[in-house]
Amino acid sequence: MSQHPRSRADEWRFPNRATPPGSSAYYSVRFSPPALRETIAALYGWHREVHAILDDVSDPGVARLKLDWWRAETERTAAGEPRHPLSQVLAPGMAEHALPQAPFRRIADRVEDTLRGRRSADDEDQRDADEHDSGALFELIARCHGAAEDEPIAAARRVGAWCARVRRIRDAGMLARRAREVLPSDRLEAAGLNHEALVSLDHRHRLPELLQPVADKLQAERPGKTDIRPLAPALRVQARIHAALLHELRRCDLAVVDQRIGLTPLRKLWIAWRAA
Repeated sequence: MSQHPRSRADEWRFPNRATPPGSSAYYSVRFSPPALRETIAALYGWHREVHAILDDVSDPGVARLKLDWWRAETERTAAGEPRHPLSQVLAPGMAEHALPQAPFRRIADRVEDTLRGRRSADDEDQRDADEHDSGALFELIARCHGAAEDEPIAAARRVGAWCARVRRIRDAGMLARRAREVLPSDRLEAAGLNHEALVSLDHRHRLPELLQPVADKLQAERPGKTDIRPLAPALRVQARIHAALLHELRRCDLAVVDQRIGLTPLRKLWIAWRAA
């Protein structure tokens, strides 16, 4: 008996390339209500595809054109006219949950800032940038769970930004090799460095000592039980996994220059089960 050919949109259904088994995003979706899983997985996919422009397109002009295409595609999707297979998976949930355009635009704007070489001036500037990126993604996920009031939305953004800052520590070595922002300008200046010097072979070994006060600050700002309890299940899972990741990074003395420290899938599963 013949089978129906696999649709191009099927590759964006859960699990997809942005939510592969074993990842924190996978468990975030897996422990969400079944009716929301495809939409949340598609949101992770959208965030990944827009950010992939930074690595997949070497010409800045072409990269900005591609980013503008995704901006226009998001508007088409909201209007019920998606073209990309990912957008076709996202469209029903975008309509059902009345997802606003602003968070999508903020994410795209952050990618454009990176394309243009914008650097954060200080910790507050970097945190604001993360709220406009991962925070906007978490806002969209929260809205899928029915969040509509200002405080739950703001809480989702704050937790999204906190998780992004933890991942930046984890990925610091890779980011430095790619000449991406790791630390804000004022922290580098205080250490007698700039962004270009940090990524050089002469100074990259200083990353752990430079990251230590950042990690300490993140530990002090870690979302507590009262912060996490009201969050949507998908976001509670992310917050708990990232808290465990921060603990592991600190336990390993932030040795991230030439390796990527992470949690095993089994540990993530246990954390996610308890959180959800």
